Amino acid sequence: MSYNLQQLRLFTTIVSCGSLGRAASALHLTQPALSRALKRLEAQVGAPLFERHSKGMELTAIGDALLPHAMLLQHAAAQAREEIDAMRGLAKGTIKVGAVGSIASLILPLAVSQVLDKWPNLRVEIMEGVWDRLAEGLLTHEIDLALSTAAPDTDEISAIPDCRWTDNSYVVAASGHPLRDRGPLHLADVMEERWAIPPRGTGPFEHMRATFAARGLGLPKVVVETRSITVLKSFVARCGFLSWMAEPMYYAESQARVFDALNIQDLEASRTLTAFRRRQGILPGPAVKLLEELRLLTEAI
Repeated sequence: MSYNLQQLRLFTTIVSCGSLGRAASALHLTQPALSRALKRLEAQVGAPLFERHSKGMELTAIGDALLPHAMLLQHAAAQAREEIDAMRGLAKGTIKVGAVGSIASLILPLAVSQVLDKWPNLRVEIMEGVWDRLAEGLLTHEIDLALSTAAPDTDEISAIPDCRWTDNSYVVAASGHPLRDRGPLHLADVMEERWAIPPRGTGPFEHMRATFAARGLGLPKVVVETRSITVLKSFVARCGFLSWMAEPMYYAESQARVFDALNIQDLEASRTLTAFRRRQGILPGPAVKLLEELRLLTEAI
């Protein structure tokens, strides 16, 4: 049984729009024409793909099984068009990449800049987020590469072993924070300060928890949890809070002497970072170009 790309596009558009009327409008078709096309596809499949309700369309079990394959085939076709266009000297395609905050702050911009120096007609779409959001982006094809802290491979996502590097995290405080007048510190000295950090379950939170636990300490006094890097930096710079950040994340603030790492004795907190991709399918050409530059950069770290 074979399906053409137009049929699959009609099918996935109905799914995303939730009704024939909205899908017909998005596809610039009449609703009767779209309904006839859907009936032909269902006849070819041999079973209904949707259950019709007064409030819209809901996938049947067979429709639900077809959906990921329809999406994969459409993405593969789009990648093939980009590769062929690149060989013909036409549009070069789009790099779609996601990264955690520390990588998005330094390594990724450097890699993207070097790619664009060589391939100026490429476009770049960047998603910043914690690992669960990046993994979702890979599976839904929002991104083709995810750059994050090392995590176990799954049936659908795997690490790229030759694109791996490390960075270090520190306790950061504003340049005028009172703790700076106390000279060398220990982790125990920061326990009762007010902290603002990423939420529980995120990579930075778990890294901080493990670092404190290795020294026989529980969590410090965390009073603000947020996924917003902008908010975290504001609490540190303007409100006297402490936070836990990888060095690349606060490089600009350190250079501007807004905030920097505290002088805490015997604090070594490195972590491994790596690139991830979907197990299935071919990595698109634009993503391959970015990966090549990332490998060159991370070899030097």
